[in-house]
Amino acid sequence: MESPNAWVYNALVRGCVHCCHPNQALLYYTHMLRNNVKPTSYSFSSLAKACTLLMDSVSGKAVHAHVWKHGFDSHVFVQTTLIEFYSILAELRDAIKVFDAMNERDVFAWTTMISAHVRNEDMNSARQLDVISWTTMMTCYTGNQRYGDVIALFHDMINNGMIPDEVTVTTVISACAHLGALELGKEVHLYLMLNGFNLDVYIGSSLVDMYAKCGNIDKSLLVFYKLQRKNLFCWNAVIDGLATHGYAEEALSMFGEMVRKGIQPNAVTFISILTACTHAGFVNEGRRWFMSMMQDYCITPQIGHYGCMVDLLSKAGLLGEALEIIRTMTFEPNSFIWGALLNGCKLHKNLEIAHIAVQNLMILEPGNSGHYSLLVNMYAEVNRWNDVVKIRKTMKDFGIEKKYPGHSWVEIDKEIHLFAASDKHHPLYGQIHLLLAELEEQLRPASNVYDMELFV
Repeated sequence: MESPNAWVYNALVRGCVHCCHPNQALLYYTHMLRNNVKPTSYSFSSLAKACTLLMDSVSGKAVHAHVWKHGFDSHVFVQTTLIEFYSILAELRDAIKVFDAMNERDVFAWTTMISAHVRNEDMNSARQLDVISWTTMMTCYTGNQRYGDVIALFHDMINNGMIPDEVTVTTVISACAHLGALELGKEVHLYLMLNGFNLDVYIGSSLVDMYAKCGNIDKSLLVFYKLQRKNLFCWNAVIDGLATHGYAEEALSMFGEMVRKGIQPNAVTFISILTACTHAGFVNEGRRWFMSMMQDYCITPQIGHYGCMVDLLSKAGLLGEALEIIRTMTFEPNSFIWGALLNGCKLHKNLEIAHIAVQNLMILEPGNSGHYSLLVNMYAEVNRWNDVVKIRKTMKDFGIEKKYPGHSWVEIDKEIHLFAASDKHHPLYGQIHLLLAELEEQLRPASNVYDMELFV
């Protein structure tokens, strides 16, 4: 081959390393440089492994210098192979320097650094980093909404003798909140108390939020009032919990108490305040707090605040005012805002504004069947069957169908069971349906007796 490129050289270097010919791998790298072929991140990860096989500290440090020279000093995978190189050569101090200089670290980087400490018999540092590694994995799962995996990982961590830190338990409590897993949340709370964790503002606010999201607002309030120190996160959590559970007056009262104690609200606080007004139908209060947020606290309304106001006005039947707010917004309304307006139109049977909302939702979410179905139902209620046929034809022409079936979950013996419409994959599917059939048989005689009593 007359002019091999970087891909060819990388394949040669990697092949030599794989076949345990590290000297040949370094030789190909020198040829690569002489031919003015610029190395890539794949080049350096293989070269670091070649130096590791050779146990050659001088060559390894030369490769490290080239990593810097060619701008790969912040590449996670390259840095991880350098950590491994230094640790195998018992140069732990250099491995730590590479690790500390990393701008971001993935699970493999943490695991490699833990192995480096273990390899060099620094067990205290290894244990400390191991907790961080577990927590990093949990954070990754949380970012991908894999909350069940977070809880499973926490149990694995405990079973492996690891002692979680405050960041770990906060992440786990948050996962329980998202799943609505009250019993699992209680178990984590008990673990905290039995192991002497300090109920600081971070763990405290997570517990307040978890109990509220899991439906136990009394326990949420109990944790909140037991906190010796409360910051804005704690206040936001309890106000949001009260608002979500429909305790609008109590949420507004809690907000007043927070302000009296000198805690300045933020944009999140006002989302909860407006949510409370929406649940209770406090239209005037909602308008007043929306204006107060801007005038008294200099907080610029965000999309969430406008969404709350549109939802509040739409549910109250003030659809024209809600539409006017949408039209005067300084940024494009999202599907939540148009959806809130559409739901208000359904509630108050306003087909004219509903049609405007659906037209915008068709642009934002062209594949969402729910908006079309809601408009179909509205036309059917007023016997406009021609319009029903038109919308259904449009849905068919564009291949719009219900892609995501409705689902729910239930917590039994600290295990989350997920159920979806028309899903037959649950391991106890057969037993569940047998039980439902049995219940139906038991209910049928009672229903017949009730019907007969109506005619006596």
